[in-house]
Amino acid sequence: MSRKTKQAKRNQKPTLIPMRVQVVLFFVCLLFGALVARAAYIQIIEPGKLRHESDMRSLRTTSNEVQRGLITDRNGEMLAVSVPVKAVYADPKRVFDHDGFKPGNDKRWQALADVLHLDEADMVARIKRNPKSRFTYLKRQVTPEVGEYIKQLKLKGISLREESRRYYPSGEITAQVVGITNIDDVGIEGIEKTYNDWLTGSPSKQKVRKSRDGKVVERLGVVQEGEKPNDLVLSIDQRIQSLAYRELKKATELNQATGGSVVVLDVHSGEILAMVNTPSYNPNSRDQLQSFRMRNRAVTDTFEPGSTLKPFVVAAALQAGVVKSDELIPTSPGWMRIGGRQVRDAVNYGDMSLAKILVKSSNVGVSKLALSMPVEQLLGTYYSMGLGSQSGSDLTGENSGLIRERYRWSDFERATLSFGYGLTATTLQLARMYATLGSGGVLKPVSILKMKTPPEGERVLSADVAEDVMHMLVGVTEKGGTARKAHIEGYPVAGKTGTSRKAIAGGYGDDYWALFAGVAPVNNPRLAIAVVVNDPKGDRYYGGDVAGPVFANVMSGALQMLNVEPVTQREQLQLASVKGRAE
Repeated sequence: MSRKTKQAKRNQKPTLIPMRVQVVLFFVCLLFGALVARAAYIQIIEPGKLRHESDMRSLRTTSNEVQRGLITDRNGEMLAVSVPVKAVYADPKRVFDHDGFKPGNDKRWQALADVLHLDEADMVARIKRNPKSRFTYLKRQVTPEVGEYIKQLKLKGISLREESRRYYPSGEITAQVVGITNIDDVGIEGIEKTYNDWLTGSPSKQKVRKSRDGKVVERLGVVQEGEKPNDLVLSIDQRIQSLAYRELKKATELNQATGGSVVVLDVHSGEILAMVNTPSYNPNSRDQLQSFRMRNRAVTDTFEPGSTLKPFVVAAALQAGVVKSDELIPTSPGWMRIGGRQVRDAVNYGDMSLAKILVKSSNVGVSKLALSMPVEQLLGTYYSMGLGSQSGSDLTGENSGLIRERYRWSDFERATLSFGYGLTATTLQLARMYATLGSGGVLKPVSILKMKTPPEGERVLSADVAEDVMHMLVGVTEKGGTARKAHIEGYPVAGKTGTSRKAIAGGYGDDYWALFAGVAPVNNPRLAIAVVVNDPKGDRYYGGDVAGPVFANVMSGALQMLNVEPVTQREQLQLASVKGRAE
């Protein structure tokens, strides 16, 4: 190339950038400016919006599962305990997002339905019903073993969550007293309901940040402090409870009775050592719960107590001073007409001591005692012994019974009050009345919870009157008495039978309540027991035949469990001497 040509190229001016390059550069600058503006808007002008959206996707509040408190008997035996279980649930949206129902998963869905004991078609239909739903329970309270099996199926959208289930080791023996919880672990019957707030804690809540796969990547702090649940110690002695239930169930079945109840009270403290009912139910199997089996009959069902009230008529008369303990009451000719109606005894007993009136259960004798004092005196004694009012036990469904209030009482109505008709009571009330006799006339509040110190109570009878009546009752379970089957060798009993007709519309029918209540041992009272059997069939429907043996077996067994020593020969002679003076 010539020198001129090279010089010409060096002197040539650069050409302008083509128009299309300029356009590209313009848009690049515009885009960059928009990004800078958007970033500035987000970070400076309105930084909280995206932060909020991020938090909505990642921030979660978690809580730990809190189990209910334990319920134990007075000796630490478990009566109710919570065990860990699992709840199986589906996330329908996640199932559909992962194509969970593709043909290759058919066997897995069938396996899931089988282990949960569900119909596969129904289970799948529940999930498909709302494909956008995020939560549907499939089965609750399954065992941890079942939960592990479900994890192995690896079905997308099927998950587990922690739950607890109440387990009752003593089963039907304490079913009505302890009660049950519902599937959400809320008490709905018995102690579980009464003390639900006490037994239930509250979970602590934490704010956490979770990753897309649900794992916790950051713990941000505590939202709410949790509260630990409280345990509950009942006054029940499971050994005595089991004994009482066994004997009552045997008597109910033997006599083909509709049901029954037994209450055992500690005379010194007023604590309930046993409270059983038949028929009962298994609280661990809830598929076929029946309401009539769940009722705590010892506090809900009332009855006319019949002759079991006669000792308190004698006590009222002694307290009022209308009769002396050694006085004889004429009952010849074995019947008496009152206001056109007749009150009669089984035979003509002639002149009777107060002790004999109780031993022979004389209707004529107690009617004369009742008519010899103002009706207010008799009713006042009944009220003061706990009839017509609740016991203070706070047991669910407790009935206070009924004592009718009248402006005027006829003589016949006053007489019927003396042998336990015209008013109603519960098994717990009856046991409490006899416990008051055993405590020397001091009425104590009843407790279903174990007490640290016995309450003082309220004196409702003089100690002398209570002691006199106690010794008068010893003969009821001995030769010539109405309850020989309630006799306990080595433990003298002060008790009374009762056989009351069941009221029907317009009068009384042919069905009965068989009753026995008493205290033992008389020389040093420790326990009071009331036994009530509802509608025994056949010829054996008297309280001494039906309820007496239950009392004897429960009382003797319970006293031995509590290491109460039998009376010595010297004490027996002293007791016989006192009993002889009472007669």
